[in-house]
Amino acid sequence: MTLEQLMQILLLVACVGLGVFCLTLARRLRKMNNLESGLGGAIAVMAAEVDRLERAIRAARDEATAASERLADEIETARRERAIWDLRQRIGAAAAEAPQPSGVSRRLRKREVNHG
Repeated sequence: MTLEQLMQILLLVACVGLGVFCLTLARRLRKMNNLESGLGGAIAVMAAEVDRLERAIRAARDEATAASERLADEIETARRERAIWDLRQRIGAAAAEAPQPSGVSRRLRKREVNHG
């Protein structure tokens, strides 16, 4: 056996070894990419979950925006009502401080009411 023949035998053994390795790798990849039980299935499930979470986040954002707008409207309404209440309080305080009419004025008013 010459050195050249020995090198060809070693090359043939290496090629057979690489062929077995490639077949084993191909089988493992096929199993891993199986959509029902392998990594492909896990990736499909994760993609569906990501999509579901994105929809939930969008819905929550829309609800938060709507709630914020409603709150701003309620705050504006409360400010207007507070301004009206303050005005009524000032009018009531001014009316309480106003001088009361004298007895003659009261009698004239009673006559006007009775005749009018």
